[in-house]
Amino acid sequence: MQFINSPAAKAANLPFSQAVRVGDVLYLSGCLGNVPGKLELAPGGMEAEARQTMENIGAILKENGLTFDDIIKCTVMLADMKKWGDFNKVYITYFKPGSLPARSAFGTNGLALGAQVEVECMAYVGKK
Repeated sequence: MQFINSPAAKAANLPFSQAVRVGDVLYLSGCLGNVPGKLELAPGGMEAEARQTMENIGAILKENGLTFDDIIKCTVMLADMKKWGDFNKVYITYFKPGSLPARSAFGTNGLALGAQVEVECMAYVGKK
């Protein structure tokens, strides 16, 4: 088991690991649409926040030699299920058509920083 934190994540001193690798799977902690290096959300509403969330996931994947093609499962938490469509417009652009990961989604409240969306993922590391 390997606990993974970038230098920026270590500097933030948050009470969790950015990711944990167990065997051939990298488990990413839930990501928000926060501006990198800051505890503030990207401005511009659900679509901007969703885009930043996905970019934050992409940065963690890249740091670990992975891409969105390696994601096998996502869990999506939305503060307002009525914004499901707005989230999906952004989400699907990060994956190849026909290669979407398995996914669960649910409505919740009280996400950190007052976020509208949080996404956690699992990625297949394989022999990389």
